Amino acid sequence: MELTKQLAEAVLSADPLQDHRAVEMARHGLLDAAAAALAAKEDEGIQKLMALVEQEGGEAQIPVIGQGKKVSRQSAAMLNGYLIHALDYDDVHSDVRGHPSAVIIPALLSQLSDGKGFGDRFLAAYITGVEVMARLGESIGKAHYERGWHNTGTLGAIAAVCAIGYLKKVSQEELMKAIGFAGAQSAGMRKQFGSDMKPLQAGLAARTAVWSMDLACSGFGGSESILDGTLGFFSLYGDEERAESRLLDGYGTTWRIVSPGLWFKVYPFCSAAHHAADAILYLMKEHPFSPEQVKQVDVLFPPGGDAALIERTPSTGEEGRFSVEYVIALAAFGQTLALDAFTKKPISSQIRTWMKRVKRGYDQTIEPHPYAVPKGRFTIVKITLSDGTTISKRVDIPRGAPGHALSKEDIMQKLNSVTDASYAKQILQAVEDGNDSSYKQMLA
Repeated sequence: MELTKQLAEAVLSADPLQDHRAVEMARHGLLDAAAAALAAKEDEGIQKLMALVEQEGGEAQIPVIGQGKKVSRQSAAMLNGYLIHALDYDDVHSDVRGHPSAVIIPALLSQLSDGKGFGDRFLAAYITGVEVMARLGESIGKAHYERGWHNTGTLGAIAAVCAIGYLKKVSQEELMKAIGFAGAQSAGMRKQFGSDMKPLQAGLAARTAVWSMDLACSGFGGSESILDGTLGFFSLYGDEERAESRLLDGYGTTWRIVSPGLWFKVYPFCSAAHHAADAILYLMKEHPFSPEQVKQVDVLFPPGGDAALIERTPSTGEEGRFSVEYVIALAAFGQTLALDAFTKKPISSQIRTWMKRVKRGYDQTIEPHPYAVPKGRFTIVKITLSDGTTISKRVDIPRGAPGHALSKEDIMQKLNSVTDASYAKQILQAVEDGNDSSYKQMLA
């Protein structure tokens, strides 16, 4: 099958704007991404990256969210991608097993410098990017992530270049080559979770997409079949046979931004720990206990359900974003699961010692909930108290996930929590206006 050619054809011929639910979800995604980026505007990593970019120079074209500065198009894609993903407070998608908006939105925003009027096509391009990234995630297979690849980086560049191609109405041949350039640069490793490099991988994917489309539109030479054959992207990174049956099936009939849908986060840490967070908070409310009363906490996952939670003994709050032990310990000590608990600050010795009471387990015999998010996933938190009493809670669909989704008002509350009310209202107006000048205003 000519997957690259067929993907380019499908992307350029579809019309996402016909689905009003997809358009509404895209607007929600823009608001949530703005909240995630503004929450990170004082992040140490962005200051270091800004300094490096300013040293290098270049034409000041696109603003960096919350920084009051403009940089080159490619640098803006990288910096805005880093910002959106910096605190792991941005959306996820279960088909992607990663973070689509942190790559796609910055890549699209970088295209607003050329004076063209995109209007609602910007939203359609964003829907397209999510669609392609979700289909790539489903096609690549779970082994890709489990081997250590970071799907946000490896799949994001190709998805974002498809979004740019749709936005700019490039030719099919240009998009095929751009997909090839992006595929050749696809990268990202889970080994970097819990460090500055993890969110930078989202930014680098966004920058790669911008650069890849620039190369293609300049006439630079490259393969137009990067996804195909024994040396192609899917054979190299995943499963070509699986991709042939899934990548393009029913493209354009429904949109993945709606179903299964984006997951807007309640907590600023890895979504794989959100089930456990909901469970421990429920148990503390319904069966109040002190941390001293806890003898052991057993956290039960399906096999592989905690693959993203690579930190079992984190030293800092930043590492703690990927530790179910830390999340449960924080809650048990009555601390809020808020942004200030997941910084580079060292974790207290008291919390680190208590975390040893948390044990992980796995059970493949438990029947998954039919609407679990992600599919087939659950977390059971069982607490054994010092007097022998046991209490437990199972969560299949955490707050914020499709099926237990945040409303527009919830997302605005998230946005209001990280910026002043007047600026939040300005961002909302920009998203609802849906024109190029408004989207630029989001970046101011």
